[in-house]
Amino acid sequence: MKICHITTAHPRYDVRIFQKECQSLAKEFSDVHLIVADGKGDEFNSGVNIHDIGKPAGRKERFFKTGKIALTKALEINADVFHLHDPELLKISIKLKNSGAFVIYDAHEDLPRQILNKTYIPKFLRKHISAHVERYENKKVSKLGGIVAATPHIRDRFTSSNQKCIDVNNYPKTGDIEFYSDWETRGLSIGYIGGIFRTRGIFETLDAIKDTDINLMLAGSFSPPELENECKSHPGWKNVEYLGFLDRKGINSLLKKVRLGMVILEATPSYIYSLPVKMFEYMASGLPVIASDFPLWRNIIEDADCGVCVDQTNPIEIGEKINKLISNTSLLQKMGENGRKVVELKYNWQNEERKLIEFYLSNVKTKNR
Repeated sequence: MKICHITTAHPRYDVRIFQKECQSLAKEFSDVHLIVADGKGDEFNSGVNIHDIGKPAGRKERFFKTGKIALTKALEINADVFHLHDPELLKISIKLKNSGAFVIYDAHEDLPRQILNKTYIPKFLRKHISAHVERYENKKVSKLGGIVAATPHIRDRFTSSNQKCIDVNNYPKTGDIEFYSDWETRGLSIGYIGGIFRTRGIFETLDAIKDTDINLMLAGSFSPPELENECKSHPGWKNVEYLGFLDRKGINSLLKKVRLGMVILEATPSYIYSLPVKMFEYMASGLPVIASDFPLWRNIIEDADCGVCVDQTNPIEIGEKINKLISNTSLLQKMGENGRKVVELKYNWQNEERKLIEFYLSNVKTKNR
């Protein structure tokens, strides 16, 4: 089976696309390819043939031109399976299908619900654009071979359009995350890793710690960039150790130094059904979590007894929960061990890898070469 994943929007070493899906498939199949658009050249890495079609000058060029270049390269590769990772690639999906290939759409996000919260789109247009995108996505995927969705919620959204739809969740590779049980070396610190957005609880967290001795170890990139200056002017910033973007080694180092992992997201339509990778990475490292009180997240955290849920809009409650837990070493250790255990049993990439490979084996028929 010859397999080709395509992305024109994500980096070549994207965690879901390259480090998880492509590398997992390369362990089962000997001919795996990945088309990217970053201008860094072709390479062979971890069993995957990476083809670079050149970096677009901007979003407009990526949308209108790069997809056509990706189509040309894909038809040249002539794979049995084309696995698409960006919504804008749906416009080339039928031409790929007409080549005789099995075409998969990988839905990373619930795009129509995301659009409802895009601040750069005028508010009065968001519902109209969201509805149009949902109709377009549903029409396109109904003609494809199958769908791989990043969460059960996204899977359920698409099943009425295409019955060959599974969820392959972004749970962590347990081997990549060090379990650390030494609590005596940790200071009065909480941690956050990931993109730093206004909707991801940065100001609520700063409000919660501003009059305390608790330190926030913050890792990630600000979006938009001007948010950084706004955060630095907050009185709680004096308690922050900002580390910027960290690689896996840096993340593991951070998680050894803090006592709680923060996942305080706003109750937007796209977040309440999401499964944040950071939450499961905290759990895998043996770190208890403080998370927004969404029903889905509450079920995960309370069932495992690996943290607490809070009203994400209430900095006073967030601060009270942090203060209640942060010095209770025995409780933190118990919650951390519970989190690691449930990740090893259930919320791990090894389980998702088997689902992905089985989906390929069950559904794809190779071309007559």
